[in-house]
Amino acid sequence: MAWGVSSLLHCLLFALIFTSKHGNTENKIKSLYEVNNDFAFRLYKAIVSSTPSQNVFFSPLSVSTALAALSLGAGGETHEQIVSGLGFNSSVITDEEMHQAFLNLLENLNQRTGVDLNVGTAVYVNDTFKPHPEFLENLKHLYLSEGFSVDFKKTEKTLNEMNKYVEEKTHGKISKFIENLDPQTIMYLLSYVYFKGKWSVPFDPQMTREDQFHVDKETTVPVQMMFTTDDFYTYYDHQLSARVLRLNYNDSFFMILTLPSDDITILEKALHPHHIIKWQKWMSEHEWHVFLPKLSLKTSYDLNNILPGMGFSDMFSPKANFSGISDENVLVSEAVHKATLDVDETGATATAVTGMGLMPLSARIVETLKFDRPFMIFIVDQQTKNILFMGKIGNPANSEIHQ
Repeated sequence: MAWGVSSLLHCLLFALIFTSKHGNTENKIKSLYEVNNDFAFRLYKAIVSSTPSQNVFFSPLSVSTALAALSLGAGGETHEQIVSGLGFNSSVITDEEMHQAFLNLLENLNQRTGVDLNVGTAVYVNDTFKPHPEFLENLKHLYLSEGFSVDFKKTEKTLNEMNKYVEEKTHGKISKFIENLDPQTIMYLLSYVYFKGKWSVPFDPQMTREDQFHVDKETTVPVQMMFTTDDFYTYYDHQLSARVLRLNYNDSFFMILTLPSDDITILEKALHPHHIIKWQKWMSEHEWHVFLPKLSLKTSYDLNNILPGMGFSDMFSPKANFSGISDENVLVSEAVHKATLDVDETGATATAVTGMGLMPLSARIVETLKFDRPFMIFIVDQQTKNILFMGKIGNPANSEIHQ
């Protein structure tokens, strides 16, 4: 199966391959953002633990949506690991309420008009494989899935068809979601998000100049540094020794940029979801000179080595129980997440796609805020409070990350 998510600020892909093993809407969305944002920070810390100096950019919403949809077909301990790994407590929220909350969120995001935003899923099923009808119906109803019947043994034809679908859904930001397709694949699920937003206060292209970005105390790299002066919402977090800037898009979406005074690793270790809420509550508006580098990044993550450490272990092993998908024994053999981030004077673009495949087994004095050293980045929806994208810019010159 596969999921896709895309935004004008960033592009993300998450792929999983399976192998044979021979209530109230507002309250539901509120409970979901708390869980999703906690998952976002846990996943971020898991990613940076192996490569702390690299750029990071991913869509936690894409990954959590993919895993939640996957849980529709999981049973036993596999189901419990997925649900608890996402952060849900089955004694507080039922499976039905969890899936309904995701549906409410997806429908809410698709109804927004201030930005270009589209979310959904698609499932490709091998013409000889017969998943349980209830699983496909729930996937369609709860995760807005489109369905396609294909022949995975015709690898080139099917691969091109699926990549074309992803390219269309991400407006060309992800052109080769799938590089290789195993002919033994029996099902593949795509989850996509496309987000394109324009700054409420754009940067003037004529003010963009070449400047230096300080990767660390010894290393600098050249960047195209954008500049603007206007009233912005900011906050200085004394506990974290970091300045926070909010850049608004149209509608209720915004980007949060967090610039630490010291080593960014200190910020990374201390940061938690409640800080995002605190920053929004205590931000105040002042006039600032803002310098921000133009960005164009592509990231790719092999989550097979990350998710098990977060509690998702059985789904990758012969212990996997996906009896809700098929009577045939299947497991997740590959999990990949890819993303792109583009930030310029007019706005930002972020896209993300998650894929899963089954096979048989922030007179006045104007202060300056210059992002010329490593900083963290978040794209947040103020209405639902969900973090759509999250990451770290350690070296803008390093445009492609494979992990």
